[in-house]
Amino acid sequence: MATCPHILLAILCLLGTLTVCRGGIWAYVKWDAGGPQVGLADIEEEIPDEAVASGYYSNEINSTGWSNLIAPAYATNLLAPTHTTNLLTPSWAYLEVKTSASAPDERQAYSAGVVEGYLSRDLIWYHWMNLLQDYCINKSSVCDMVEKFIDDNEDFVGRNLERNPEDPYWYQVKLFYIQLEGLAYGYNGATKNPDEKLSLRDVFWLNLLGDLDELAYALVVRHNGSAPAPDADERCTGLVKLLPDHSDLYVAHVTWNSYQSMLRVQKMYDLQYGATPSCREKLPGRRMTMSSYPGFVQSSDDFYVVSSGLVVAETTIGNTNASLFLEVQPEDSLFEFVRAMVASRLATSGEQWAWFFKRYNSGTYNNQWYIVDYTRFSPAAGRAPARLRRGLLWLLEQAPGYTASADITEQLTKESYFGSYNIPYFKKMFDLTGGMERVRSFGAWFGYDTNPRALIIREQQSTISSLRDMYRVARYNDYKHDALSRCPECRPPYSACNAIAARNDLNPADGWYPFRALGHRSHGATDAKITSYKLHKQLKFIAVSSPPHNTSRGLPPFRWSKFDLKVPHMGHPDLWTFPPVVHSWNHGGDGTTNDDD
Repeated sequence: MATCPHILLAILCLLGTLTVCRGGIWAYVKWDAGGPQVGLADIEEEIPDEAVASGYYSNEINSTGWSNLIAPAYATNLLAPTHTTNLLTPSWAYLEVKTSASAPDERQAYSAGVVEGYLSRDLIWYHWMNLLQDYCINKSSVCDMVEKFIDDNEDFVGRNLERNPEDPYWYQVKLFYIQLEGLAYGYNGATKNPDEKLSLRDVFWLNLLGDLDELAYALVVRHNGSAPAPDADERCTGLVKLLPDHSDLYVAHVTWNSYQSMLRVQKMYDLQYGATPSCREKLPGRRMTMSSYPGFVQSSDDFYVVSSGLVVAETTIGNTNASLFLEVQPEDSLFEFVRAMVASRLATSGEQWAWFFKRYNSGTYNNQWYIVDYTRFSPAAGRAPARLRRGLLWLLEQAPGYTASADITEQLTKESYFGSYNIPYFKKMFDLTGGMERVRSFGAWFGYDTNPRALIIREQQSTISSLRDMYRVARYNDYKHDALSRCPECRPPYSACNAIAARNDLNPADGWYPFRALGHRSHGATDAKITSYKLHKQLKFIAVSSPPHNTSRGLPPFRWSKFDLKVPHMGHPDLWTFPPVVHSWNHGGDGTTNDDD
């Protein structure tokens, strides 16, 4: 089966498995006196030369049965031949957007957004309904404050765009906002039902989701003078692993999120902007791939593989020091998702990425970023030793009003790994964000070296010698049997949150837990992404979309029809047992990173 996928595909097509065999669709944008015009094509060759932007879109989310059939064979080889990608039904949608360098940058940016909004219209609507339709119910006053903050922040952004037309940083901010405008236009152009129209502000709120809860909390603190400290909310696990023989360097990111967020899109942006209106030099990060969501023009996980040779990812560190949120202001501030994309387009090193990202710190979506610069790594091969240069791994942490960053390549070389698990690395940031208070209140779970995930990562990383091992570790959850997952204060005395890939839904609803993060809720590891030295050169990564499952170890697959919490999940499959995939992009094969251009 695994060696002759075209035969099995033909059989399933004859049996009418339409969702497997339909393939994708191409769209393009041309401009005339009336503005942008969207056209559709069956193949790329039908796209006219005058197209400003083109996009390829394939929605492969809803085909659980087929993924069950192929998963056992596919799992034997995480780097299966790329022609199997379209055979699998991996619960991802795929979007590829490319612009023409012959068009003005602003027209490129708008057209890129139009193509994305038009092609992924249905998923955008589902995602909006699942995550935002009820957000402001019973908190209209908070949402009014958020709206006012966004208005004031947009005034700040507008003034700086006018003052700095030739500044590369502000120019990329401008193009990012224009792409958002285009996405709203394209979405509404493909929407027939007037009740499903979304405004540009609605689209902005979608992209704001990472920042939103901390922004809302900060505004309550500013309005009331104080507020109870927010709950710790674990989000994501990260791992950088240098193999003992230095033959490869792996970067993994495991998203922890609400289960209603599991409509996922792998994206490639190939945007031919200049550095400024008058400088047509290509951007280092003009091409990037990412794990993302419908309607987002950024990752939000965050996980980026960039043509500059950088791989950028983060895990949330949060902040329970309420007084710090007074630093959150609409002036001199850009939201996290804007700064992440601008830094990824402009930076040529981890140090540069950190410098760009620190500018205009919003104090919202406070994360620990790890940035791997593969241009500073040459793997050992034969008798040739590896080369690991300074700047290979940079770390950056953000809190309201503060940032800290450093080159931690020496630590990576010495220990062979770096783990990221929602606790600040830098003592300054640990103390500022309330780390010691959390340890005093709740114990070792909140300590940097004593957290269960810190201990599990330390133990499990030593077993990694291949991509297969890296994938296994990224999906690791053995909470019923691993002593490191024990929680003596809990009833029962363990938590499925104490794992590299969480499954909070498996914690009993009638259990007792000392704080919310350990308990029963719609939350867990919703994916895993892994890249390597060779994969990053092709802007590729191994990816799986679904909570982890291992029935023999007490982890049943996640199934909406058996889940007790009633949360919206429009467009979702019922059963989540999807295989890992390595997607092949239409644009960007071998040698796409800048060091090979």
